This record gives sequence, structure tokens and C-alpha cells, in this order.
Amino acid sequence: MDNDPKHALDADAAQLQRLGYAQQLLREMGGFSNFAISFSIISILTGAVTLYGHGLRFGGPFVMAVGWPLVAVMTLMVAASLAQLASSFPTAGALYHWAAMLGGARVGFFTAWLNTIGQFAVTAGIDFGLAEFVADMLGFPRERGYVLPLYAVILLSHAVLNHVGVRAVALLNNLSAWYHVAGVAVLIGALVAFAPRQEFGFLFTRFTAEPHVYHYGFLIGLLQAQWTFTGYDASAHVSEETKDPTRNAPWGIFLSVAVSAVVGYILLVGVTLAIGDLSATAAAPNPFLYVLRESLGPALGGALVWIAIGAMWFCGLSSVTSNSRMLFAFARDGGLPFSSHLASVSERFRSPHVAVWVSVVAAFLVAIWSGAYAAMVALSTLALYASYAVPVWVGWRARRDGTWSHRGPWDLGRYSPLVNAVALVWCAAIMVLFVLPPNELAGYTFAGLLLLLVGYWVFFQRHTFVGPKVTLAPPASAAAQPGPGT
Repeated sequence: MDNDPKHALDADAAQLQRLGYAQQLLREMGGFSNFAISFSIISILTGAVTLYGHGLRFGGPFVMAVGWPLVAVMTLMVAASLAQLASSFPTAGALYHWAAMLGGARVGFFTAWLNTIGQFAVTAGIDFGLAEFVADMLGFPRERGYVLPLYAVILLSHAVLNHVGVRAVALLNNLSAWYHVAGVAVLIGALVAFAPRQEFGFLFTRFTAEPHVYHYGFLIGLLQAQWTFTGYDASAHVSEETKDPTRNAPWGIFLSVAVSAVVGYILLVGVTLAIGDLSATAAAPNPFLYVLRESLGPALGGALVWIAIGAMWFCGLSSVTSNSRMLFAFARDGGLPFSSHLASVSERFRSPHVAVWVSVVAAFLVAIWSGAYAAMVALSTLALYASYAVPVWVGWRARRDGTWSHRGPWDLGRYSPLVNAVALVWCAAIMVLFVLPPNELAGYTFAGLLLLLVGYWVFFQRHTFVGPKVTLAPPASAAAQPGPGT
């Protein structure tokens, strides 16, 4: 690696130029900052906590003990598949650019929209879940009249910081990674020191509070872990702001999942072993809060919940950062309505400021649309994993056909076909699992959005959208390439 910082930055800018884009965004992030943004969006103190009750009600402790590691291992296959693409094509468009470069403009168009929709929904899930926790801690009812204003204030804080504070956001992402690790350590330490504990075998208790057979409940309960493991493509979306992105972005993707898997498992085991009455905990409005207050007392338990709330705020901040970069990159290539505005960069702050505000407004509208929190997170999981699967699929084809011959320093080598195959099978399983009851609303919405996207492509973008400036796909590929879901 070049030790001259200016020369290294010039090399990164030249690499981006070869991919068809000028350096516009501020390139300030190092390897840890890149890892931190994905680690913050995964946020084990957000997904694993806000959906703790979902997992417990559907699958009981067994979902925590077995479901979490199962999902983690399968997600690592997806993360590794995306990481090698990020190493070859380090641009803010990330998934969209990879799909378009290797599969043609049409494939890139649908990938971009799927990722954009998923990111709108994931930001909504993060910040709405945070607003519900704040309402619980302040003693407010979980009625929308109380939660929505809190949600709006949280979104506003994330929009303002992402607009005016590019350097501050990078520093806060670094702080967030350490905050998450320290927060889990404090929480587990308190449970070990002060909470009564169940026997270890309690973790394998099969319990469901829902009117389904247990195996069905277990599968639906996996949404807790799978939604937690979303958003790690953020490391790729900030490639144009990361130094030495061909190495740092892929490691950010992979390590954010791996570290979250281990630390999150420790957290879930500690909290689950602190459960006293399983039925009463599952029936509580906020089972995570109930466990901490019952096992540690209202004062200490409440203080630990506030630590988790801080982590959720960091998570939402990183999510808006990632979402706005995806919008900026897609608009830069003319793939969105009002693209010229969405692709603008603030001269003063060097941030994609219009994309930032559109991201938070869209997230607010998602919450207005959905009356059910689980529907938000199911929709985000469906859309994001669909957007992950498409570039993995076209990447596998391009590797096989020799179209993708120049690869980055982070590569799976001969194991790539096997890892890609496992990743694609898992993404397909997710597409089925998380549209089953009680998540039908997410499934219907996802299907409706796909139909709208097909119409938008056919009637408005088919003859005008050309995708990224650089493409490796043969000219006929764009016409012959199957779209998502075929």
C-alpha cells in the first residue's frame, strides 16, 4: 500500500475514473470507518433487540440458540459473494453497478430499485423501532399518535447530520462500532453479575405463543436474525468515500457480518438465560424490556435499555448515509425521476444533500403505509436480499463466461461458485419465508412494487436508461438478460 496519502488518494480517484466517474464525494474513511458503517447498520442492539419479542413469540429460546447461528452462517455466504464484487468494482452504486456492468442495463435498473426500496424500508424499521422503545421508556402508549412524532424527530436528526456533517458522520460511525461492543459488554456483564439465570439447556426450549405448529413458528421467527443481518452493503455504498476501497470495502462487508454474528449471539444467550417466566415474557408488549426490568430491577434494567436506544440511534444514522449514497449513484446515471436534483452534491458540505432528505422522507412514508412493525422489516428484508441475489447471480454467470476476468484483491477463487450457489439458495428461501403469514402485507406490497417497476421500465426507461458509464456485459446481454424473479 502507498504510504503517501495524497498519492494514494489520487490512485483511488484514478481507479474510480476508470469505472466512469469523477471523484465528487469526500474520501475520508479508512478501513475501520468502512467496517463501522455496516456494523452499525447491522446493529445487534437494534435488530436483535427490537425483534426479540418476534423471535421469542414464534420460536422461543430455540430460535435464539439455533436460529441465530444458522442465519449467520448463511448470511456470511451472501456477504462473501458481495465482498468479491465490491473488491472489483468499488463505486457508490455498488449492487446496482455490479449488476449493470455484468448483466446489462435492465438488470442494473431492477437491482437499483430493489435496493433503494429495501433501504427506505430498513431505515423505517430502524427508526420506527427506536421511536417505539423511546415511547416505552417515557411511559407513552405505543399508539401512532405518540410514536410518529418521535419517529419524525429521530429521522430529522439523522437527515441534518448527514447533510452538514460528512466528517462528523464518519467519526460517529467509528464511535458507534465501539459503542455497540461496549454496550453489549455492559449489558452481558450486568446480567451475569446480577440476574438470576436459567440452566443452559433452557436455550433449547421449543416454545411458540402463536397458533401454528412449532416448525412453522421457528421458520417465521428467523426474521429476527435475518433482518438484523441486513444493510452490510453499506460498506460498498461508501466506496467512493473510502481509502483503498478494493480492500477496505470487501473486508467491511464480510467482517461486519462475522463480528455481529459472534457478539450478537453472546447478547441473545445472555438475555434469554435471564428469562424467568417464559409465557409472561412472550406476552409482554416489549419482551426485551420486560426481561431486563424483571431480572435486574426497573432502575438498572431501564438504564441498560437506554444504552440499547443509543445504539439504535447510531444504526439509523448509518442507514441514512448508505441509503442516500445509493440514491445519489442511481440518479447520477439517470435512473430516477428528478435525477439531476438527486445527483447534486452540496458545494459546501460535499454531501449528496438532496438524496439525504429524500431518503428520510421516503422512510417516513413507509411507516405511514405500514401499521405493523413486522411488515416494515419483512419488506426491507425481501427487497434487500432480492437486490443482493441479482448481482451474485450475474457475477457467477460472468465468471463462468469469462466476461468478468479482472478481479480485485479480495476474491473467493475456486470456492466462488460453491459460495455463490449457497448464497443464492438462501436468498430464494428468504423470498418464500418472509411472505408467509403474518407477513402477507410485505409480500403483497413487494409484488405490487415489482409490477410498478416493470411498468416504469417498459413505458419510461427501457429506451433511455443506459446504466453505468462502464459495462462489461456484451451488447446483446441487456436484451436477453432475465429480470428479477425469472
